[in-house]
Amino acid sequence: MKALITGASSGMGRDMAFYLASLGYDVILVARREQRLKEIAKEINSKDGGQAFYVECDLSKRKECVRLYKLVKGEKIDLLINNAGFGYHGYFSEIPLSKELEMIETNIAAVHILTKLFLKDMMKRNRGQILNVASSAGFLPGPMLNTYYATKNYVLRFSEGIYEELRRQGSAVKISVLCPGPVKTEFDKVAHVNFSLSGMKSEAVAKYAIDQTLKGKLVIIPGITMKVGLFFRRFVSEKILLKASYNIQKRKS
Repeated sequence: MKALITGASSGMGRDMAFYLASLGYDVILVARREQRLKEIAKEINSKDGGQAFYVECDLSKRKECVRLYKLVKGEKIDLLINNAGFGYHGYFSEIPLSKELEMIETNIAAVHILTKLFLKDMMKRNRGQILNVASSAGFLPGPMLNTYYATKNYVLRFSEGIYEELRRQGSAVKISVLCPGPVKTEFDKVAHVNFSLSGMKSEAVAKYAIDQTLKGKLVIIPGITMKVGLFFRRFVSEKILLKASYNIQKRKS
């Protein structure tokens, strides 16, 4: 069995790679930081289980996404994990447009391209799974993290739509979408925020996500707190939700 994981140089991507290797998967690690990938692959290969390989790739560039696919398409990937992504905190009117476009390319375009290319191969084989990493942000408005929240809503609804298409087509290929709340990773450093809520451990979220994906779960929400919070949001008006969301995001400054 082979898995390809984007954003594998740190955080959940890294932890997913270690867990999958412990299950016997050979893992292909993808990220921009080649030295980090090399170190992670070396550590995985020093343990019992699957072997690790890596591809240095900047997924904010569409040509790089296609290059990645062409490099590994002969490997017949069993599990694709689109984990690469980042956020950026601040007022929409003040965040540099170049940073937002880079976020859209990484969080949306790369997920879309890789899902499209690998899904077609999986459907031909009638076998395979895809896990797209969204966020609990995908269910909510996100003033001061506006573009990030919008990208995660895209990933969530995009994945759900494909799930239903596959079901209607009678395909054995499965797709899942992970929607965690705050997780202790490098996200806050990159996004220039300080989480007001205590994040879950990345290793625990990674393991839960993989286990639920392999069971065929569609929407994966780790942690009872986030499940309860998302349940009760349906009873709150959009304007109240916006005010609450703004106050939470403002405290992250």
